[in-house]
Amino acid sequence: METASTIILIGSSLLIVSILTSYLALRIGTPLLLIFLGVGLVAGIDGVGGISFNDADSAFLIGSIALAVILFESGLDTKLSSYRAAAWPALSLATFGVAITSGVIGVAAHFLLGLPWIESFLVGAAVSSTDAAAVFFLLRVGGITIRDRVRSTLEIESGSNDPTAILLTAMLVEAALHGWGTPLELVGFLVKQIAGGAVLGVLGGAGLAAFINNARLDPGLNPVVTLAFALFLFAGTNELGGSGFLAVYAAGLVAGNVKLRGALGLRQFHSGLTWLSQIVMFVMLGLFATPHDFGAIALPALALAVLLILLARPLAVWLCLLPFRFSANEKTFMAWVGLRGAVSMLLALVPILGQLPGGQVIFNTAFLVVIVSLAVQGWTIGPMARWLKLIVPPRRGPVERFELELPGEADQEMVAYTVHPKSPAARGQRTPRFARPSLVIRDGRVVPLHKARTLQAGDMVYLFTPPSQLPLIDKLFAESRPLDQDDRAFYGDLALNPDATVEQIAEMYGLPLSLANAQRSLRDLLRNEFGGSCELGDRMRMGGVELIVRDMQDGQITSVGLALEPSAIDKPRVPLFQGPERFWQTIESWWSKRSFRRWQRRETRRERLPARAIEAPTLAGKEPERLEG
Repeated sequence: METASTIILIGSSLLIVSILTSYLALRIGTPLLLIFLGVGLVAGIDGVGGISFNDADSAFLIGSIALAVILFESGLDTKLSSYRAAAWPALSLATFGVAITSGVIGVAAHFLLGLPWIESFLVGAAVSSTDAAAVFFLLRVGGITIRDRVRSTLEIESGSNDPTAILLTAMLVEAALHGWGTPLELVGFLVKQIAGGAVLGVLGGAGLAAFINNARLDPGLNPVVTLAFALFLFAGTNELGGSGFLAVYAAGLVAGNVKLRGALGLRQFHSGLTWLSQIVMFVMLGLFATPHDFGAIALPALALAVLLILLARPLAVWLCLLPFRFSANEKTFMAWVGLRGAVSMLLALVPILGQLPGGQVIFNTAFLVVIVSLAVQGWTIGPMARWLKLIVPPRRGPVERFELELPGEADQEMVAYTVHPKSPAARGQRTPRFARPSLVIRDGRVVPLHKARTLQAGDMVYLFTPPSQLPLIDKLFAESRPLDQDDRAFYGDLALNPDATVEQIAEMYGLPLSLANAQRSLRDLLRNEFGGSCELGDRMRMGGVELIVRDMQDGQITSVGLALEPSAIDKPRVPLFQGPERFWQTIESWWSKRSFRRWQRRETRRERLPARAIEAPTLAGKEPERLEG
């Protein structure tokens, strides 16, 4: 009884300390995962916390459960619209990018750590996947808004590269223990893992949604059902030979993109559970680390972290995104936002479970790499986004909105807004017919609707509205924000009607006209330029000006910006991340300048030689005469 109470007291104390320190982290912008790791690390140091934890089997079990919960919630919060915008580049990074990163770090680990080749590549596989939770938490805390295509690519990559890294790690450990096997066996293993995980995950997600919608259980049971089903699917898929991590992510993705009873409550439950899982997993991995062994591998691990941040990740991003339309600055940002986290350390436990000779070295190396990644990249995401000019200027101020869930299957949502003093609603603009207020609270008192037809600043307004109309209602209650000079560099100097034709705009502003596009509307011209999937901020050159997607609603362009003096917003900060054409142009220009300088030096040397040395004849077949000087 006393032992159980002691364990519970220690565990709850670590959770409380982690939560309290995370509050401090929010104030100073420290990556939270680094705080959780630090709590576990300090608690395990002799003479400080003194908590001893070296059970690799328990650590892997707890970490696997926590990671399954995190991946399910990641899928649940990912919209399929993100896949339509960025599926192929993200999946390219999640597969080929993982392989490239693993290869580069594996080769470096072999020479820096002196490990056998398979164990070296295990180091690379362990640190090859990124941690999305840390990235987007830091973006939200710093008030950073990046373009949808970049955000979606990073989000999908982080959710789908974990299964790839896990497959690679399992394959390498199996090779270390039992040999590589035949190529056919390797291909069969990969296909079974990927196909089995994807198919079972899609079927499981559809079955989960159908059960929740039709069983009509008590609302308090729905979160329990989703958690139990996610863990059941994870373990069952692993038993059948598929990838349980891929299955649980796919199940969350399917369930999160269909109509689900109690969806708001489910998302809130799994969001809180994900926070708990991350805290538990990082504190536990911090306890499992052995700081007294760090000294022997500190310098090699630091060198690997530098190579990962400055070489392996950038190389993988550049190669994988060559076929896709990303600017050099966007590629630079995605290369920098490669934070390593829980999955890296969890995968580093696998060699220890396999009893490989270098298992503890692999785990300690991955641990130090994760710390460096979180400290260096985690603290600089905001400044990097601003330096690369990737911040999307907000068109409106923040909106205070609270969603309330309705019982049953109503196609309406009840939302509550606080009227901002500078919002259109506070200036007298009426709410649309489909979103009439049902309750107004003013100065802490309920105001009858017939007396509250004109809303005032500070009013709390409750109304029913279709979920699809929430973005429109947000504009009504949010602060109206005029564009300043910096915003015009992003959105353009003038706003044009997207239905205007290219011929009309060219005639009005004296621009060159392409007869093939003369009768196209600006909307069609931009959609054709970007393959039908435009987003805010997309721009194309038209003579000496730029056309910019200025505003969108429901996927349609509603306003086009015209930049009279195109800015340097897309000027590459790092030339290496340019597209293939510009990259080879840069190489060619550098080589031409180098050749010209060599020619200048050669001509300078010729001018300094005596005249007789320059004019001395050399006959074919004869040795040239020796010249003095």
